[in-house]
Amino acid sequence: MTQHPPKNPGNSKALIGLLLAGTAGIIIFLFVQLSSSSSPTIGTKTAAAACKKGEQCLPDVNYVDTNGTAYTKQGLTGKVVVINFWATWCKPCLKEIPDLSKVYEKYKDRGVIVLGVLASDNPDNGTLLNFQSDNEMTFPVVRATSDILVSYDYPGSLPTTFIFDRTGHQAHTHVGALSAEKLVAILNPLLPQN
Repeated sequence: MTQHPPKNPGNSKALIGLLLAGTAGIIIFLFVQLSSSSSPTIGTKTAAAACKKGEQCLPDVNYVDTNGTAYTKQGLTGKVVVINFWATWCKPCLKEIPDLSKVYEKYKDRGVIVLGVLASDNPDNGTLLNFQSDNEMTFPVVRATSDILVSYDYPGSLPTTFIFDRTGHQAHTHVGALSAEKLVAILNPLLPQN
């Protein structure tokens, strides 16, 4: 009969302790790295030099529409920017699309840009382009990225609309469907800004 050396339960405990300490170290490292990230978020970090601490400003993220056109913070400087989070299945979103399109067509030559950010569903490109056409969406449609969602603190309700003045400061937030009349009333005071 072969004798095996007795198992040492201390070795297993030491190995588990080492693994737990390593895992905790990695988690702490990631937390510190993500906390010190320079990507802006609305209301908690400065998005541009013009924004002071505590002010809510247009995040410095890239928006790429379904035609491949990129909208950057620098490219949006000097414009009144309407960021509308929506989904294809959202009935209030569908209700407001004609109003958003109407206002966009009326005001786009006056420095207003409307970006519809598809927030929670992910249809293929053909389906999304057909949806835009079927619903006569004249404003650019952007697929949400993790950068966009984090920067807007993952809007909990759809539709949610953020409106920024020409200096990039947040002027208004609206949760729920936004009528053309209400949007025009919000935009008109923002148009004369230089």
